[in-house]
Amino acid sequence: MTQCIPIRDLKNTAEISEMCRKSNSPITITKNGYSDMVIMSAEVYERMRLYSVYEKLMQAEDDIAEGRVSDAHSSLNHLRAKYGL
Repeated sequence: MTQCIPIRDLKNTAEISEMCRKSNSPITITKNGYSDMVIMSAEVYERMRLYSVYEKLMQAEDDIAEGRVSDAHSSLNHLRAKYGL
């Protein structure tokens, strides 16, 4: 469940830190009733970052399995032509 707290509560840093450590997801900070920023524990951040890397690796493996690949020589020639190198 997404947690939301008003920005005025950020002055209670110890409580906010504890809330972040106990939460398994980012916490939304609101300002004047609207989402303003997101905070999270370092553990949650690392987990999300690693998930993103694994997701990209799975996409790459799918591309290889489906034959959506090209050799390095033609890829480099395409990039050189695209950027005028």
